[in-house]
Amino acid sequence: MSSITRDALRTATLYGLVSMVWLAINDYLLPRLIEEPAVLARAQQAGGYLWLALSAVLIYLARSRLLGFMGIAELARRDEDMQRLRLAAAVFDTTLEGVLVTDATGVIVHVNRAFSEITGYQQDEVLGLRPSTFKSGRHGPEFYERMFKTILSAGQWSGEIWNRRKSGEIYPQWQSIRPIRDEQGKITQFVAVFSDISSIKHSERELAHLAHYDPLTGLPNRLLFTDRAEQAHTHARRNKRSLALLLVDLDHFKHINESLGHSAGDEVLKAAAERLQIHLEKGVTLARLGGDEFAILLENAQQVAQSAELAQTILEGLREPFMVSGQSLFLTASVGISIFPYDALTAEQLLRNADAALSQAKHQGRESYAMYTAELTAHAQRRVELAAELRQAVEEHELRVFYQPIHNLHSRCIEGVEALVRWQHPARGMVSPGEFIPIAEQSGLIADIDNWVLTEACRQMGEWLAEGVAISYVAVNVSSRLFGRGDLDRRVAKVLDETGLAPEFLELEVTESAIMDDPDQAIEQMHRLRDLGLKLSIDDFGTGYSSLLRLKRMPVQKLKIDQGFVAGLPDDDDDIAIVNAIIALARAMGMRVLAEGIEQANQAGFLLKHNCELGQGYWFARPMPAEQIDWHHAPVFVSA
Repeated sequence: MSSITRDALRTATLYGLVSMVWLAINDYLLPRLIEEPAVLARAQQAGGYLWLALSAVLIYLARSRLLGFMGIAELARRDEDMQRLRLAAAVFDTTLEGVLVTDATGVIVHVNRAFSEITGYQQDEVLGLRPSTFKSGRHGPEFYERMFKTILSAGQWSGEIWNRRKSGEIYPQWQSIRPIRDEQGKITQFVAVFSDISSIKHSERELAHLAHYDPLTGLPNRLLFTDRAEQAHTHARRNKRSLALLLVDLDHFKHINESLGHSAGDEVLKAAAERLQIHLEKGVTLARLGGDEFAILLENAQQVAQSAELAQTILEGLREPFMVSGQSLFLTASVGISIFPYDALTAEQLLRNADAALSQAKHQGRESYAMYTAELTAHAQRRVELAAELRQAVEEHELRVFYQPIHNLHSRCIEGVEALVRWQHPARGMVSPGEFIPIAEQSGLIADIDNWVLTEACRQMGEWLAEGVAISYVAVNVSSRLFGRGDLDRRVAKVLDETGLAPEFLELEVTESAIMDDPDQAIEQMHRLRDLGLKLSIDDFGTGYSSLLRLKRMPVQKLKIDQGFVAGLPDDDDDIAIVNAIIALARAMGMRVLAEGIEQANQAGFLLKHNCELGQGYWFARPMPAEQIDWHHAPVFVSA
C-alpha cells in the first residue's frame, strides 16, 4: 500500500470519527445543554467549552467541503429520494382509484392494482396498448376531441366517462387526466386517475324511480303523472286534439284497512292497479295519486262518449271479487271525468275539475261516474263560501239543535230523543246537514260543533226533566274527530257538571269508523265514558268492519241498525237477513236494538214482530225544535 493511500485512509478514518463525535454532540448534548441549564453548568465545570471548539472546527470543515469527498450529503439526499419513491409507490399501489400512466405518445406504460380490480385487465395485458382499447362506444369522436383540447389548454380534464371492462360490461367512471411536463415544459407522460361510479349511478336511478313511481303498485305517482299531464296537454293543444283525465277512487276502502289490516289493504290496492291496467290500451297512462285514488290519462279522446265508456268498463271490472288472504272482497269505485278543451284550458284545471266530478259521483251514491260541468264549479265555489260562513255561524250562534223522537215499539211511547244540529242561515234559510257537515269535518269545525251540541242537549234535557217530561235519555252523536282526541271523557264530565244533568240521562252515539281509527285506544276511552255513568251506543252498525272480538269488549248498551238496511224492509231478502242477524247478535250480547230511518208503517211492524225494541224515522216524526215535540204521540203500526 502506498503512502498516499495510507494517508488517505487515515484521513478518512479521522474525519469519520470526528463526524460521529460532532453528530453526537449536536444531536444529543447540545439540545440538553440548551434545554437544561444545570447540565450546561456541569459541562463548564468539567471541561469548559471544548465541545464548542470541536463544533466550530467541524462547521468550518463542512463549509469548506472537506467532507465532500466522502459523499455524506449526496448519500443523505439519495436516501431521502428513495424514501419518497417508496412512499409514492406504496400510495400508487394501495389507492382505491385506478391509475393509468401513458408516455407522451399515449402508449400505456404503467397501471396500478386498483386499475386491474376495476377493469379486469392485468398489467401485462395492457402495457403497450392505448386507452382507446377500453372505449365503450357511448361517446362520439367530438367528445374525445373536446377532452384532449381541455387537457392541453387547461392542464387537466375531469368528468364522467363510460368505458368497457374486460368482461365486456359498460360502466361509468369519474376520471381526471393530467399531463406531466419536464423542466422545458415538454409533455413526457399522461396520468389518468378514475373511480368506478356504477353504485352511485344505480343509487341515482333508484332515487329517481322512488321520486316518480309508487313503491306499492309500481305505477307513476302524482309527481310523474302531473308532468305527463302537462306534456299531454301541450301536445293536445298544439295538435288541436282532445284529452281526457279520469280520477278513480275506491269506495269505502278505509273499511278494509280498518277490518283486515293495512297489509290486506295493500294487496287490494295492488290487485286493483293490475285490474285497471288490464282494461287500458297501450299508451294510456295509469297512476296512483295516493291512498285509494288512481288517475288515467286518455290522450286523443275523439269523443266524450269514449271516456264515459272507459269509465263504465272500469266500474264493471272492479265489481268482480278480489281474493285476499283466502277471502272474497267486493269493491266498487267512483269515477270523475274532465276533458280538454271542453272542461279546462290547462292541465292543472283538468285535474282539479276531474276531482270535482269525482266528488259529484260520490254524492250521487258512489259506484258511478260523473262528467265535469260548469255547474260543478259553481258548487265547489259555494262550498268554499259555506266554509267561511259556517265558521262565522259558529261564532254568531246561528246553529240550532233539533230533536228527533225515539219510540219504544212495544209501548208506542217516546223513550228518548236524538239531538241533531241544524244551521239556520240568515240569507239561505235552513242549510241541509248533508251540505254543511262534510264542510265542518274538512275544516276542523266539527269538534267545536259537537261540543256545543252536547252542551245544548244536556241543558235541554235538564229542562225537560224539571218540567216532568217522562223520557229516559237524550242521545248525542260524537264525530270521529272529537272522539279521536282522547279526552272526550273529561269534556263530557265538564259539560255534565256545568249543566247539572245526571249522567244516566245522556247517551253518546259513536260510529264504527270512529272506533276503528284506533280500536284499542277507543275501547279504553269508552270504558272511561261508561265509568261516568252514561250510556253508549254504536251508530250505523253493519256499515263498518268492526270485529266481534272487539265488540264484546266494548261497554255499549245499544246497536243502531243503519237506515240502509231498513229501507228494503219488509220485502228485500238481504235486508231481512241482515236486520235479523243484528237483532239476534244484540240480544245474545245483552244489548238493545234501535232501527233508524223508518219511513213506513209496515217497516215498523216488521221490526216489532222481529223483536226490535226501538225505532226512529220520518214515519214517527222529523227532527224538530224542542218546543214542537208532541210527547203523547202514539203511532199505529202495520203488522208484517
